Amino acid sequence: MNRQVIIKSAIIILLVVIITALHYLTSTTLHQFHDIYRRLYYIPIILGGLWFTLGGGLSTAVLVSIVYAPHVLFQWQHWPGTELEQYLEILLYNVIGLLTGLLSQREQRQKKRYQKTSEQLEKSYDKLRHQADQLLEIEEQLRRADRLSALGELSAGMAHEIRNPLGSIRGTAEIIRDGIDKKDKRYEFAEILVKEVDRLDGVVRDFLNFARPSAVGQSSVPICEALTEVVTLTRQQAIKNNVEINLAPVTRPALVAGDLEHYKQAFLNLVLNALQVMPDGGKIDISCAETGESLKIFFNDSGPGIPVELHDRIFNPFYTTRSDGTGLGLAITHRIIDSNGGKLSVESLPGRGATFIVELPLWKGREA
Repeated sequence: MNRQVIIKSAIIILLVVIITALHYLTSTTLHQFHDIYRRLYYIPIILGGLWFTLGGGLSTAVLVSIVYAPHVLFQWQHWPGTELEQYLEILLYNVIGLLTGLLSQREQRQKKRYQKTSEQLEKSYDKLRHQADQLLEIEEQLRRADRLSALGELSAGMAHEIRNPLGSIRGTAEIIRDGIDKKDKRYEFAEILVKEVDRLDGVVRDFLNFARPSAVGQSSVPICEALTEVVTLTRQQAIKNNVEINLAPVTRPALVAGDLEHYKQAFLNLVLNALQVMPDGGKIDISCAETGESLKIFFNDSGPGIPVELHDRIFNPFYTTRSDGTGLGLAITHRIIDSNGGKLSVESLPGRGATFIVELPLWKGREA
């Protein structure tokens, strides 16, 4: 019994006690006061019905009848003409308690029904809002897919036309470089030419990765093996940048569907992206967690972070915040993860680092 119920019950009992005391302590010769006291009994009866519905109204009416009846029997014997009126008053107490309780009970049932309807409407609204968010997300994915498709077609044509001349230019530059003394300043220019050609070739290679669709693999992939190889490949660059890379050990290696080389490329892009935003040192923590039928891989860095308004834009092709970036690394990673039925998202605030979350469906019914 909560405190509010106790307080309300105490108020009703106190009113009944006070009114009854007035009856018993007032002389029957002052019948005009007793007429008032009899009417005062309706206050606790109505309160009982309003506060505790049918049970409260009837209980209070019965209590009033019990405490008032002896007063009628013993103190009004010398007023035989008034007994019938007072007995009818007792009957009326119970009728009022019954009616008040019924009305209050009906009102509370309607209130509960309205509350239930309101909760159902709220759930429906939340469901509709969730579906609307899903539709917006799907629409954004379709727009990104359209952009990637157009970019892929464009890249396929451009890459083949550009790569052959680049190979000729690089070969010519190497011949020129090899024919110049290393002490000659022209040797440095030839070396720069070779490096720039290699950089352009890397951009073209990224274009080809976009143009070449990532086939969804049907075989199982030991995802921990891919992560371990990526950490090994980037260890030297991490040491150079004074960045500590930690791969959390797993107690049960997980299997996912897909292609091992594709996942290595995707994870390598994420780690290299983190290293590039931390040239002066930092930390990268990589961990895995199974959630139902999926596996989540967290790439957490201590870099400068990403503003919230850029969380969606960073996965668009050609969007980059670095002067020497192509804006294709995260876009390629997103495409690889998405093509394997997974999801790539980011959680970050400026100055607090960034966490890229890769969610992949587990290889059903099997373990590594």
